[in-house]
Formats: sequence, C-alpha cells, structure tokens
Amino acid sequence: MPVKAQTEKAVEKTVEKILTLIKDNPTITQKELMVKTGLTRRGVEWNIKKMKKEGVIKRKGPDKGGHWEIKT
Repeated sequence: MPVKAQTEKAVEKTVEKILTLIKDNPTITQKELMVKTGLTRRGVEWNIKKMKKEGVIKRKGPDKGGHWEIKT
C-alpha cells in the first residue's frame, strides 16, 4: 500500500475516533481529546480545523463552556 494511502487511512481512523468522543461528550475539551487519542496538541488542532473546514463539526458557545455539534 502506498504511503499516501496509509496516511489517509490513519487520518480517517483518527477523525472517526474524535467524532465518537465528541458524540459521547459534546463538551469535551481539546486537552481531553489529546489524552484519549494520544495525539499532540497540534494533532488535535489540525484534525479539528480540518473537520470544521469540511463542515463536519461546529463549535457552539464560548471556548470555555461551549460544546461541539456534529453536522450530518
């Protein structure tokens, strides 16, 4: 399997894991996502930014006290 395909598959798996965690706990913080996924802070930020850009998730409310919404 080419490296690009392996990388895309890993990213897809990570996105699915993050989405599951958000679905289970919409108020989850990026710090909690780091712990539960094993990603770095930048890794979590990159995935969140990617999902927001693609319209998969949206943040509602303030950074502290807000929650995530998964778009369907």
